[in-house]
Amino acid sequence: MALTTSLKALFIETAKSLKGSARRLFMARTVKELGAGGPRRAERERGWGRMTIRKGTHELESGLTCLDAFAARGRKRVEAHLPHLLSAISAIVDGQSQADPQFRTHRLSTRLSAAEVRRQLIARKGYADDARPTGQTITTKLNALGYYPQKVAQSQPQKKSPKPTPSSTK
Repeated sequence: MALTTSLKALFIETAKSLKGSARRLFMARTVKELGAGGPRRAERERGWGRMTIRKGTHELESGLTCLDAFAARGRKRVEAHLPHLLSAISAIVDGQSQADPQFRTHRLSTRLSAAEVRRQLIARKGYADDARPTGQTITTKLNALGYYPQKVAQSQPQKKSPKPTPSSTK
């Protein structure tokens, strides 16, 4: 079957617009219509993957839809590798944190930086050096737990007035 350039462009655009099993089924039906040598021809002329076409053909013949394991992809959260990390961070930071003095927010300010929390995880909680998360990860987890590292507010001395005011006794 001879394909014109407009049909090739139509097939390519349609395949790009579809997602998942609908895309695979479209590819399998198109390749089936091409006849023998269809998967190689589709790979060469349209840039489609033969494994995707094979999976779509299997779905077309069996009537079952293969599930995509998107949730199994990517990097796991640090809690999956270190299940007790959040409780260890809370135990370290709880003694060094204080609430907002005016009670306007529920935020807890802490004097410990993420680097210091990281050092104390190894000193007090026995984490190995390679098992500790990075400083950026600890900062993220501190924020997620509601702790916000801040410098301790220093008390400012009262400003002395150079001229006496009319209400002064002198």
